[in-house]
Amino acid sequence: MRIVSLLPSATEILCRIGGEKLLVGRSHECDWPREILDRPVLTGQRTPSPTGIGASAAIDAAVRSAMGSEQSLYTIDADRLRGLRPDLILTQDLCDVCSIDLNTVRAIAATMNPAPVILSLNPKSIWDVLDDCLRIGEATDRTASATQAMVELREGWWTAVDHVNPYTEGPEVLFLEWMDPPFAGGHWTPELIVAAGGRHSLNPAGSKSRQVTPEEILESSPQRIIVCPCGYGLPAIRAEMATLRSQKWWPLLPANLDGGGHVALVDGNQMFNRPGPRLVDAFRWLVGWLNDRPELIPEGFPIERA
Repeated sequence: MRIVSLLPSATEILCRIGGEKLLVGRSHECDWPREILDRPVLTGQRTPSPTGIGASAAIDAAVRSAMGSEQSLYTIDADRLRGLRPDLILTQDLCDVCSIDLNTVRAIAATMNPAPVILSLNPKSIWDVLDDCLRIGEATDRTASATQAMVELREGWWTAVDHVNPYTEGPEVLFLEWMDPPFAGGHWTPELIVAAGGRHSLNPAGSKSRQVTPEEILESSPQRIIVCPCGYGLPAIRAEMATLRSQKWWPLLPANLDGGGHVALVDGNQMFNRPGPRLVDAFRWLVGWLNDRPELIPEGFPIERA
């Protein structure tokens, strides 16, 4: 079988279930595991990627402008995709900001003979992610290895949950999925925070991430803050922390008042933002951090204290 993945999380799932050698093409964002970096890249990004102070606002403005004009945020090399003759294309229908849109992929696939099967993923919870392991396993005739991967991930989840005290009220957590303007995390993120023993009053589980006002943030009184912008690695987050620190509301948050190191910078490009196998690693870090159980935190987890 020849497989093209246009979604980083799907690429990670495919490799986790032993399908790495089937991958013949990838998106420009599919960068893990490292062994697949030699596969042809089929997509590109239209909007610029500025860095440093003000980058969040510049990217947000570019994205809003492109979506307002109904212009795709990404390009795809249709000729190269056809030339790879995939039997299966893995893509998504969850977020047009995250990767190439499903309709574009369908339109290209319709011009191919034979037309490839398209498997579109749309996870909204950790359980949907585990189901996606099984869906990709079924589509690639790797049901047994997919089931094994799902069982291992589920075990990693529940062994972490065992360290959460369900009888105490945990800290209010502000999960910043974007810095300027501030966005509170959505989809699976609130679910992870609540399951780890925290509270996430700015956005309920299953909701899309949403822009929040300074007034809403102040009212929520977060005792812990996770700065984890979508698509950002640690160097980019670090470079733009001055944007947050310059906001009048930032130093007034409880997490910044007690000097207890309760602000964490997490590589969003690799962890929480991707609904793949490493979401369980992100959850284990979260449980360890909120419950003072460092033994749960995966070795080398990409975090810095602000």
